[in-house]
Amino acid sequence: MSTVRRTLELPPLSLYIHVPWCVRKCPYCDFNSHEQKGPLPEDDYIDALLDDFRHDLPYVQKRSISSIFVGGGTPSLLSAKAYDRLLNELQKMADFATDIEITLEANPGTAERNKFTDYRSAGINRLSLGIQSFNPEQLQQLGRIHDEQDAARAIEFAHKAGFNRLNLDIMYGLQAQSLTSAMDDLQQAVDAAPEHISWYQLTIEPNTVFFKHPPPLPPEDTLIDIQDSGLALLVHHGFARYEVSAFAKAGGQSRHNLNYWRFGDYLGIGAGAHGKITQRSRQRILRMHKRRQPGHYLQAAAVARKQREQHGAGNLLNRYPYLADAGPIETDQLPLEFLLNALRLREGFTVEQFEQRTGLPFSQIAKQVESLQQRQLLHTDGNRIRTTDTGYQFLNSVLEAFV
Repeated sequence: MSTVRRTLELPPLSLYIHVPWCVRKCPYCDFNSHEQKGPLPEDDYIDALLDDFRHDLPYVQKRSISSIFVGGGTPSLLSAKAYDRLLNELQKMADFATDIEITLEANPGTAERNKFTDYRSAGINRLSLGIQSFNPEQLQQLGRIHDEQDAARAIEFAHKAGFNRLNLDIMYGLQAQSLTSAMDDLQQAVDAAPEHISWYQLTIEPNTVFFKHPPPLPPEDTLIDIQDSGLALLVHHGFARYEVSAFAKAGGQSRHNLNYWRFGDYLGIGAGAHGKITQRSRQRILRMHKRRQPGHYLQAAAVARKQREQHGAGNLLNRYPYLADAGPIETDQLPLEFLLNALRLREGFTVEQFEQRTGLPFSQIAKQVESLQQRQLLHTDGNRIRTTDTGYQFLNSVLEAFV
């Protein structure tokens, strides 16, 4: 039986910018990051990012950009001057929302007082610090380039630079970590007065040093105790859990990540960046991936520049230079793609959101939702569907029902 499609609505649009270089690759990291061996090609990379975005302009579809997130790698390796030029030039090509959120990931090991102040002046209004731990031994085992003093200084610089919107990344389940040690880390993060904390368990990913040489991790019972105690500590200090590993004071949620989880659209520029775009005219949703290797990405910029010199600006319609691959999400995959994101949120989703963001009728998932309700894993409140506390705890089991 064929599926009766609904009209795909254009969701809000965000922009992700990837900076692929870092000082040193951490043993747990599976992101597209590359140790920088020589001088950073800052100007060339900004030129490439702007040209990459220029190629993506048709996908903006008259929308304002609601949020920008600069991730890595280590984005704080680039100067404030570079970001000032980047943001100014981007705004000439596309409208920024009046209340746009612009987040920069920063490594405490690259923190400088004046640099943070200049980032703020350049238009960056939210900072995300990759603290991971305040314990010197754990930081060393994680391969971080900063120590606990660097972490404290970075937080101090961020506050003094005027970053009221501040996130701290903290890991738990670290090498032989005890409940007391994990709670010490989390308490220090709370005491640093951020509006947002990303608190998540260390996972061993393929293609990492830790995958080849696994560290001794805490036993399952200890991990459960850490999670239970940590959730209680965060709630006690006014942090609401609005996503699996995201906790915020009132009004402090990451708007950029909320757009991801609500199945909004986002463009991705930079080496290895990826995007998800709704094409309303063709009633389909695209996944796009940019060239992963920084050298190949910069070579693509040189190709694009040469094409323009030879054939003029009209050649921007040629999507070859930066794109590694792109393709539509198949119709039968859309429900799971949507739910993989939406059910991570405590707010869940509405029937209207499902239909508008996927172009599918709710009947596509109605039976599974009803079955999960009977098993007390999902709860319906009016037109909104969310996990129960049990369903949230066993989210993978909930999602398996839609595979």
